[in-house]
Amino acid sequence: MDFVSQAWAQTEGAGPATSAGLLSLIPFLLIFIVFYFLLILPQQRRQKKQRELLDALTKGDKVITSSGIWGTVTNLDKDTVTLQVADNTKIRLQRDHVSSIRSTSGEGGQ
Repeated sequence: MDFVSQAWAQTEGAGPATSAGLLSLIPFLLIFIVFYFLLILPQQRRQKKQRELLDALTKGDKVITSSGIWGTVTNLDKDTVTLQVADNTKIRLQRDHVSSIRSTSGEGGQ
């Protein structure tokens, strides 16, 4: 019986200590929320926009690759894109490396 009374006495004082333990987690929760809105959410939006761009890619689109090569899409496969970069020069690269579609106002050099 003596063990039961000691266990009861120990649980009586655990109330404030448990709430203090929960209060110590609040700063970590706030840091996670800030990281989510400043880092994770914008990255997810960029990935979604890039995925939509790659899905909408068609033959004849004038694109810029992630390495800065300008070209016109001549062939599309599931994972690859063939770009014509000069009159008789075509290159084949992974579809993921297309970074943007050129606008008509950005063609001053060609």
